[in-house]
Amino acid sequence: MPVVRTAKEIRTKYDEVKKLAELSTINAKQRFFQAEKLLQAEKTPFDVVYQKDIVRLRYYPPLKETEIIVDGDTIPVAKKCHKIPLVMVAPLAVNMYIYDLFPERSLVKYLRAKGFELYLIDWGRPGWDHNHYTISSYFAELMPDVLAQVRKHSGSKKLSLHGWSFGGLFSACYTSLGDPDIVNLALVGAPGDYHANGELGKQYQSIAKKLSWLEKKAGWRVHNTPRRWWRSPGWVNSLAFKLTNPIGSLQGYVDLLKNLHDEEYVISHATNGAFLDNMVAYPGAVIQDVIQYLWADNIVARGELPMKKPQGSLANISANLLLVVGKQDPIVTKACSVSILEHVASQDQQVLEVNGGHMGILSGSKAPKTIWPQVAEWLAERSD
Repeated sequence: MPVVRTAKEIRTKYDEVKKLAELSTINAKQRFFQAEKLLQAEKTPFDVVYQKDIVRLRYYPPLKETEIIVDGDTIPVAKKCHKIPLVMVAPLAVNMYIYDLFPERSLVKYLRAKGFELYLIDWGRPGWDHNHYTISSYFAELMPDVLAQVRKHSGSKKLSLHGWSFGGLFSACYTSLGDPDIVNLALVGAPGDYHANGELGKQYQSIAKKLSWLEKKAGWRVHNTPRRWWRSPGWVNSLAFKLTNPIGSLQGYVDLLKNLHDEEYVISHATNGAFLDNMVAYPGAVIQDVIQYLWADNIVARGELPMKKPQGSLANISANLLLVVGKQDPIVTKACSVSILEHVASQDQQVLEVNGGHMGILSGSKAPKTIWPQVAEWLAERSD
């Protein structure tokens, strides 16, 4: 039988729909036209203790709280600091939101609460006048200067490096140049053997064959062309990152439309979007190095460094080494990352295989409970 509704019930239902429509309209306006007001990222205080051109060194001072909330759990703030400071080495292309995404899902706040004297290298936003920056510009020229400032500020000669993605490659390459006072290397989603990188690895192998043919026939290499031709704008990097999971990216916007009435959901979507939609350009010379040294020559797989005149090798690494690899990471697979172990001299080695994609293994929604504690514990045991 048809359901018969009273006038009062109809009116109540109408009011509920009207209220949802009004909330959705307000939230949609904020999400798409005033998104910056919704952002929850970078709420953890920090000081810029050194800056050179676009590169900045952040220091996160001791937290004022006695406890913090991380993904619903209460975490006590350590009263004492570990002896060895921890330096977060960011990759290129990303903005720093990823390290401090939400007040209750902030990697820097978590590590600071766990007692680490914490620094973060922010590579800044390279303009057209930075197209001469190569991969080695970062690990062989900029990092020595920045880490000297960390040592000056902290008073500690010994350091630990935490590098995600390309930041992991920078950390490994810097240490390969022969710094004996890098005690710990925690590398998260760090690339090594590009030809062993799953489906992407097959594409790199194809590129390698074509470029090898061009070099043999015409003596042509990527570096023979102007650097500015290879510059990759931020919007291109954002698109490329999203295309690694196009269905997931599209589903995110579908879910947003379904939840426009939920302010907390809209705030979360806006904050995540601020990271994914606001990526940073790659300098032209960096892309040249990526294509020639990493994709084509696959030089790191041989234990060598991606630079014009190699000055060191992975064999120089003797630091305690932790590799965090994601089971669902299509950008840097386990096979790609663990190849580094074939070359290093580290006696203390550990591979931590976790659930998550390339971004998720650093600051995904499940990382605070499944990944961060393991990484923090590994570092803590080796930092006093």
